[in-house]
Amino acid sequence: MKKKKVAIIGTNGIPARYGGFETLAENLVAQLGDKYEFTVYCSNIYKKHERRKTYKNAKLKYIPLKANGFQSILYDIINTFHAWYTADVLLVLGPAVGFILPLNKLFKKKLIINHGGLNEWEREKLSTVEKKYAYYSHKLAAKSANVNIADNFLLKESLKQNFNVEAEVIEYGGDHITKRNITDSLIVKYPFLNKKYDLSVSRAQKDNNLHLLLNAYAKLPKRNLVLISNWEISEYGKELKAKFKNRYPNIYVVDSIYEKKTLDVIRSNAELYIHTHSQCGTSPSLVEAMNYEIPVICFDVGTNRATTKNQSFYFHDEETLIQLLTSLTENDLEKLKHSMKTIAKENFTWDIIANKYDKLIEKIYETIC
Repeated sequence: MKKKKVAIIGTNGIPARYGGFETLAENLVAQLGDKYEFTVYCSNIYKKHERRKTYKNAKLKYIPLKANGFQSILYDIINTFHAWYTADVLLVLGPAVGFILPLNKLFKKKLIINHGGLNEWEREKLSTVEKKYAYYSHKLAAKSANVNIADNFLLKESLKQNFNVEAEVIEYGGDHITKRNITDSLIVKYPFLNKKYDLSVSRAQKDNNLHLLLNAYAKLPKRNLVLISNWEISEYGKELKAKFKNRYPNIYVVDSIYEKKTLDVIRSNAELYIHTHSQCGTSPSLVEAMNYEIPVICFDVGTNRATTKNQSFYFHDEETLIQLLTSLTENDLEKLKHSMKTIAKENFTWDIIANKYDKLIEKIYETIC
């Protein structure tokens, strides 16, 4: 029987080295590559010597453009048109070019649209024009889709309210992580590994509340904070890095780490993980932290409460974070890490997530001749 052709659009590509959509693409290919014929589009972050024709049974198609910033629009347009001529099902991860998707009426392919985080068009980092563009891109994509995917129940409600469309809820897996022990060589590179430390990992954008976290720990000299981010990506990040790097002995401002084994070590050995995102759906970094079986506390928004099933501890500003950090007991932390792991095991493994996508593809593929 001929395999069904599925194109994955909207990522930097695989092997994953950037973010949640890339990790999703890699794990879908790993889980379902024997059943479907996948094509994954890859950006120019992969140098010529790194490029390969296939990866985990998926075909890789390289485009000499960036998958982020202004180039991402042309990047996704090229990928979408190529997929229209070569695939049966288009899985679009983040509709950056929703304005072209109504053309699918001509190609009559099946569109699955994953809308990413909660109300992308409301992010503070976007200008007024960018917000309007994001809103209409998501709207046109939602109306053109055979199936819309929300990664959180709150986003499902938002898509219904904003665009009057129904959506399937499919989150992210987090069990691709590996618990690892600290090595002497890593201690040389990252001396904080010799100490007890709290950890947070996120992109340097305002709605991820890095400023809140850094300001709180500046007032907590007895607790060590390791904050990993892509500081240079924004003025917000650059200003925070300049203000806090090497100024407080308990605060470690660390540049992004894309090498998985190193990141595994740092996350595995944290005393506490602090999830600060305020505007996301089911955050991949959150479900990954939960899978490490370490205590996790979160910024108090509905999406984070939904992901942690209201079983974490929550803060909403600098003062409540400080109060929480100074009041948590060893017993609280022990219970917290076990409850987070249990929730992750029952909801956020790639076997569970891939099975949901498999059923969805089978369902919509029934009408393809």
